[in-house]
Amino acid sequence: MTRRHKVGISLTLAMVFAAGGCVSNPFSADPLDKDTIINADEVRSINRLMIERYKREEVVDGKAELDEARARFEGVESIELSISDARASALTNNLGLSVTLLSPTIAQEQLSGEEAKFEALFTLSGLYSKGDDAVSSSLVGSQTESQSLTPGVTIPLHTGGSISVSAPLNRFASDSAFISPNPGFTSDLNISLSHNLLRGAGRRVATHSIRLAEYGRQISETQAKLEVIRVLAEVDRAYWRLYASVKALEVVEQQHKVAVEQYESAKRKKKGGTGTDVDVVRAQSGVADRVEQIISAQNAVELQQRSLKEMINLPGLDVSSTTRIDVESVPDPVAYSFDQEVLADAAVENRMEMLELELQLARDAANIAFAKNDKLPLVAMQYTYRINGLGGSLDDSLEVLGRNKFEDWSVGLNAEIPIGNEQRKSSLAQSVLTRLQRLSSRDARRQSIEREVYDAVTNLSNSWNRILASRESVLLNARVLEAEQRQFGAGLRTSRDVLDADSLLAGARLAEIRAVVDYQIAQIDLGVATGTLLGQEKVDWSPGEADDLGEAWEGVPNYRAGGSGLIVE
Repeated sequence: MTRRHKVGISLTLAMVFAAGGCVSNPFSADPLDKDTIINADEVRSINRLMIERYKREEVVDGKAELDEARARFEGVESIELSISDARASALTNNLGLSVTLLSPTIAQEQLSGEEAKFEALFTLSGLYSKGDDAVSSSLVGSQTESQSLTPGVTIPLHTGGSISVSAPLNRFASDSAFISPNPGFTSDLNISLSHNLLRGAGRRVATHSIRLAEYGRQISETQAKLEVIRVLAEVDRAYWRLYASVKALEVVEQQHKVAVEQYESAKRKKKGGTGTDVDVVRAQSGVADRVEQIISAQNAVELQQRSLKEMINLPGLDVSSTTRIDVESVPDPVAYSFDQEVLADAAVENRMEMLELELQLARDAANIAFAKNDKLPLVAMQYTYRINGLGGSLDDSLEVLGRNKFEDWSVGLNAEIPIGNEQRKSSLAQSVLTRLQRLSSRDARRQSIEREVYDAVTNLSNSWNRILASRESVLLNARVLEAEQRQFGAGLRTSRDVLDADSLLAGARLAEIRAVVDYQIAQIDLGVATGTLLGQEKVDWSPGEADDLGEAWEGVPNYRAGGSGLIVE
C-alpha cells in the first residue's frame, strides 16, 4: 500500500469519526446509546416499609392523650377563606390546572411550526474535488481540480410548489492543453419552478397541515376550558364539604356539652339522694362516646381541609401546613323553578364537549378532502431558466453573466400513477367512516348532556325537599330534648333517655347540614351540566405562558428520580 493510499484511507476514517460528532468507535454499539437511567433492581424489587421504627412508647395516661387529641384544633393558626378566594387561588395555583393550561400553548407552537413551513430557506453548498484518472487520449486531462460554491434561496408556495433561485460559482482546472480558459470560472443564475398539477396541488391541499394544527389548537382550548370548569367545580364541592365537616364538628361539640351537663346533673341528683349510680355511669358513658365522635369529626375536618388545600395550592397553605381554614362563605338556600327544556337546549349549545365535537367533524371533513386529492396521480412540472457566465477569472465570468449573452431553459413533467391505488382508496374510506362514526357520537353526546341537566334539576329539587324536612325534624327533636331534660329533673326519665333524645337531635342537625350542602353541590352540578359555573362572578382564563425554554431540558441527560423519603429495607 502506497503512502498516498494510506493518507486517503486515514482521511476517510477521520471524516467518518468527525461526522459522528465524537471520538467513539462508529462501528460498534456503545452503552451511552441506550442512556439507561435506572438499574433492574430498582424496578423489579419492592422494598419493605420499616414501620416498626415509628412505634411509639407505651401510653401511660390514656385520658390525658384523649384530652390532647380532642384539643388539637385549639390555638391553631387559622385563615378565613371565601369561596371566591378559593376559586381565584385554584385558577392561579392549582398544579393540575397549570399543566392543562399549557396544552393550548403547546398547540399554538405546533400551529406556528406548521405555518413556518412556508418560510423561505437559504441554502449553501460547497464542494472541492481532485481527480487523477487513467485516460486513453491526450485530448482529455487526467488530472483535474475543481471548487464550487452554490448559494441559493428556496421559497415554498402556498399553492403546492416551490421556486428556487441559486447562483453556482465554479472553478475548474485540468492538465489538458485543449481546455481554455484553464483554469476556468463559471457563474450561473438559475431560476427554477417546481409545482404539482394534480395530487398535492392547490392552496387547500398545501395548507392542510396548518388547518389541522389550527383545529387542534381550538380543540385544546375547549378541553382547557372544560378542565377549568371541572377543577373550579371540584373546588366548590370541596369547599362545601369542608363547611359540612366543620358544622358536623360543631354539632358533636354541642352533643358533648349536653352530655357533660347531663353528667353533672346526674351527680347532683345522686348527691341529693334522688339519683342513682346507674344514671351517673350512663351519663359518664355518654361523655366518653361524644369524645370519640369529636375525634372522628376533627379527623374529617382535617381531611377535607387538606383536600381543599391541595386544590387551591395557596402559598403558605400547602397540604403539610397546620393552618386551619375558616369557611367564610355560608349557604343561603332558596327555592328555584326551572324550565328543563330551555336549560337542556342551552347546555347543548354551551357545553365544550359539543364544540369540541364540531371541531373534530370539521377536521374530519378536511381529512376527507385531502384524501380525495391524495387519490389523484402525481404530476409535477419543472421549469428552469438559466443565465450562464464563463471567463478566465471570476470577474470575467460575472461580467459575461451580467451581459446575459448565454441563456437556456427547460421544462418537463414527471408522473407517478399507482396501479390499483387501493392504499389511498382505503385511506379515503377510513376518513369517511370516521366522520360518520363521529356524527353518530354527536347525537349520543347531545342525549347524554340533556340527561345530565334533567338529573341535576331532579337532584336539586330533591335536596330542597330534604332541607325542609330536616329543618322540621330539628325543631321537633329540640322540643323532645327539652321535654326529656325536664322529665329527668322531675325524676321521670333516666340519663339514657336524655342522651338518646340528644342523639336524635344531633342526627337531625347533621341531616340538615347534609341536605344544605347537597343542595349547594346540586347547584354546582347543574352549572357544570350547562357548561357554566355557579355564582355571580365571571371566570376568565388564558393559556399558560411559555417561560424561558432554555432551562426546560437543562440537566436532562443526567436526570435521576429522587426517593420517597420513607425508611425502607
